[in-house]
Amino acid sequence: MKIVVLSSHTSSLFWFRMDMMKDFIKHGHSVIALGPEPETNWKTKFEENEIRYKQLFVERNGINPFSDLKTYRELKKFMKEEKPDKIFAYQAKTVVYGCLAAKANGITEVYPLIAGLGSIFRGEGLKNIIIKIIMKTEYRVACNASKKVFFQNNDDKNEFISNGLIQEDKIVIINGSGVNLEKFKPESLPEKAAFLFIGRLIKDKGVMEYLEACKRIKAEYPEIKCLLVGPYDSNPSALQPEALKPYIDSHIIEYVGEQSDVRPYLIQCSTYVLPSYHEGTPKTVLEAMAIGRSIITSDAPGCRETVIDGYNGYLVPVKDINRLVERMKNLIEDQGKNKIMAEHSLKLAREKYDVKLVNKSIMETMGLI
Repeated sequence: MKIVVLSSHTSSLFWFRMDMMKDFIKHGHSVIALGPEPETNWKTKFEENEIRYKQLFVERNGINPFSDLKTYRELKKFMKEEKPDKIFAYQAKTVVYGCLAAKANGITEVYPLIAGLGSIFRGEGLKNIIIKIIMKTEYRVACNASKKVFFQNNDDKNEFISNGLIQEDKIVIINGSGVNLEKFKPESLPEKAAFLFIGRLIKDKGVMEYLEACKRIKAEYPEIKCLLVGPYDSNPSALQPEALKPYIDSHIIEYVGEQSDVRPYLIQCSTYVLPSYHEGTPKTVLEAMAIGRSIITSDAPGCRETVIDGYNGYLVPVKDINRLVERMKNLIEDQGKNKIMAEHSLKLAREKYDVKLVNKSIMETMGLI
């Protein structure tokens, strides 16, 4: 079968969905990946994995209806020409307009993934309320045009049900994007406690809470290493370089920018920290679990799925820097407990989050095996 995988973020397609697309190919199917970044940058990389890549016009964070109409028209034209058998779409705009374009072409085998509800959906204020009303209408239409809809956590699923956006018999829960256990293997803990955050530098990821917590930790434990990995972003809540500069200049954090391979940094930490406000299921947490690291994350949608509080790490209230610092101190001062939690993380990664198990569930749902 010919399968199209849609996203409004090309690098996410390459780094987060490659294992899934490779499994599609292993089972005899062909794959076309659609994303917004230029073909000159990405075509060869995808072709090396036997995947066709085509550029799609989409403004990931824009709210211009004319831009969105252009995205819809491009998708409608593409599907008319390519006639895919099945479509897998994720991220808000490509879910909505991908489903609508498929419906316009009589394609019923559409399988969107709701990989977390973003800041707009959960935000406040008049502008957010208006956008939220529009998004709910769009999601309702998209779900109606879909055969099944994947969710990565129960909070998002319940949000859709309570708002009447989906029929319950269309829902399939999967354990995040999964983690490649052949790539992310157990590694020995460092001799000294160290912390790490990986993610886009946007406020909703809890990066400011992490920076402030590191500031307090370094004041009391100056020998502790606090690492930060991730790119600046175009999101409305993105941090600007000048906001990060004081923490770098005062040696509170070691910032290494965006990295194509995060394993060397995961190895350096004893505890992975993600104080995010909401996620689908955070892939970086799964990767940290797979190499055997304790986790401190928020008691928030998506994040709470990955941690059993006190077992493989700690859950802290959203935006609660005091509790975050307290839990970081707990693990600095009790490395024995940290080691046990790290072992439990690895156990959970193997039993629940193995990408092979996640992909099997997706392919069974899509009728690909």
